[in-house]
Amino acid sequence: MSDYRHIQEEDASVYEALVGEDAREVRGLELIPSENYVSAAVKEAMASSLTNKYSEGYPGKRYYGGQEYADQVETLAIERAKNLFNAGYANVQPLGGANANIAMYFALLEPGDTVLGMDLSHGGHLTHGHPVTYLTKIFNFVRYGMKDIETGEIDYDEMLRIAKEVKPKILLAGYSAYPREFDYEKLVAIAREVGALAVMDAAHIAGLTAGGAAKNPFDYGFDIMTMTTHKTLRGPRGGMILTRESEELAKKIDKSVFPGLQGGPHMHQIAAKAVAFGEALRPSFKTYAAQVIKNASAMAEVCKARGVRMITGGTSNHLILADVYGSLGITGAEAEKMLDAAGITLNKNMIANDVRAPMDPSGIRFGTPAITTRGCAETDSAQIAELMLDVLTKAKDVTTAKIEVEALSEAHPIPESFD
Repeated sequence: MSDYRHIQEEDASVYEALVGEDAREVRGLELIPSENYVSAAVKEAMASSLTNKYSEGYPGKRYYGGQEYADQVETLAIERAKNLFNAGYANVQPLGGANANIAMYFALLEPGDTVLGMDLSHGGHLTHGHPVTYLTKIFNFVRYGMKDIETGEIDYDEMLRIAKEVKPKILLAGYSAYPREFDYEKLVAIAREVGALAVMDAAHIAGLTAGGAAKNPFDYGFDIMTMTTHKTLRGPRGGMILTRESEELAKKIDKSVFPGLQGGPHMHQIAAKAVAFGEALRPSFKTYAAQVIKNASAMAEVCKARGVRMITGGTSNHLILADVYGSLGITGAEAEKMLDAAGITLNKNMIANDVRAPMDPSGIRFGTPAITTRGCAETDSAQIAELMLDVLTKAKDVTTAKIEVEALSEAHPIPESFD
């Protein structure tokens, strides 16, 4: 539990909310695949005196004085990020994953240019060109998707056909709800054939890639990767942009982030990124990344055995997308609410070709980054999946399930460090 003694003295209302959130996280099981737990060291960096410091610019090229320690932590974050992902250049200043994508677009595109990215309904992300975003008023987004929803196979032939037709400046890979891995060789080949840059939004799999449990797109010739620094990478909430080898692209990205879109970077956040990247460079992180995938596979096996339809038929990464409406006759929103009451947190999610609305969809999305951080292995993950389905099928009442959730949580406390 965190030490909030000063907040307790000065603001009882905020203190009450913070203590409540701590208790929720400790007693419950977190299955939202985009969430994780950070170490005590990362928390300390986020609460450090660097929150006081304005540092417009980049290390060695700041607009204010007093930057020796700000430069030190940002340089550490940059070098560690490059080491983790075998990158030539890194910008660690984006405040989040969406900010990183927006900065990347403005660095590489002119208004009206085309991006070919994954359809949100097939697992893509809002920032990949969903009509509700302002980006679509500036750039032209065209979408590709899966050829077979039951296996998750991407239609690369159709992707090539579309790319030849629309001539995108960027061929964008990446997703927020796709349980499989891309064929990076095919993506790069298509990008090269039409003269596009190959960009990977690695927000969800950044930690799996850093830990060697998922392929590194740079190894296959991708030009740029954007990502968040939380999720599987287990750092503070934030973003990052990496460039494989082109100094010219890296300079454009730096200029786009600052002064193009952001002012002073959040130096306490960058210090926390440096700490998390240092943790991810330890051998133990490779073990963690591999276990995340093993645990997700164990949960998928339970779903399969109990007749729950999974989009793409299972998982090759950290997340599962399940059609509970088609399999169990309940909506994603109903499932989320039922499991919340039992102390299991996941999110409702649309599935490919969903007939329902976004706020009350057919699916749920869940994953294993956070429970793996707590030390859960395959048997624990299978037990959690069984418990989830017992609640959703009403084979077990919520009160009984909550007692079991709290017992599992007590057996697997949130660690303060990851050694």
